[in-house]
Amino acid sequence: MSEIIKTEAIVLSKLDYRDTSKIANLFTEDFGKISVIIKGARSPKSKTGKIVDPLNHIRIVYYNKESRDLQFISDAESINYFPGLKEDIDKLKYSYAVIELINKLIPDNESNKKLFSAIVKILNRFSASDENPVITFGRFLFYFLKEVGFELHLEKCPICGKNDFLTEGVYYSFDKGLICGKCKGETVYKSEVKKELFNYLLCLNYNKSAETFNKNVYSVAINLMEDHLKYHFTEFKGIQSLTIFQE
Repeated sequence: MSEIIKTEAIVLSKLDYRDTSKIANLFTEDFGKISVIIKGARSPKSKTGKIVDPLNHIRIVYYNKESRDLQFISDAESINYFPGLKEDIDKLKYSYAVIELINKLIPDNESNKKLFSAIVKILNRFSASDENPVITFGRFLFYFLKEVGFELHLEKCPICGKNDFLTEGVYYSFDKGLICGKCKGETVYKSEVKKELFNYLLCLNYNKSAETFNKNVYSVAINLMEDHLKYHFTEFKGIQSLTIFQE
């Protein structure tokens, strides 16, 4: 027997299904990531089919049955479609990178209201803020590492537990994250983390202004965090949205 569920959701992706329908992946506020069928969504007259579109924040009603992987959506209402981000190619690129991370790395059917709130907040920031979108995405990516359990610690070295970053330098290790110079011999480290990059990560973490940094630091920070994710999620090959929008 199906249960009628009402919840909010962010649309992660959508694709055609059979002749008239579509399948959408959603990250819901109350039930985590789910997949739904939207019957008749390919018809120009389908209101629900238009509302359930990637990056939209919506309120949905669907019929949930635990024995099936695809649930049936019966109604959808728009909360916010973030027009500001869809009119800017850079904002759009980094917004798609956000939902790609959720789609690829977050397990199905695991509720995470904190992460849901963070996604809504970052999409609002993309849409309404004048901040460089690469910085906005960096803020989310740094937060996302914490949320999936692979935080880059900035306050103290995870090996010795001391805050010697300023005096001993900062190094990056795949398995430990950011380590101090004293401990770099305790693990196989990948690279030295320059002072400007470390200070930029501090700004991302503490939500401070970061517009004055060299623009190269923005991409270096994303590459570092992306490599960290690829190491810990072996099937993850990187953020494809950032590459696609550059072609």
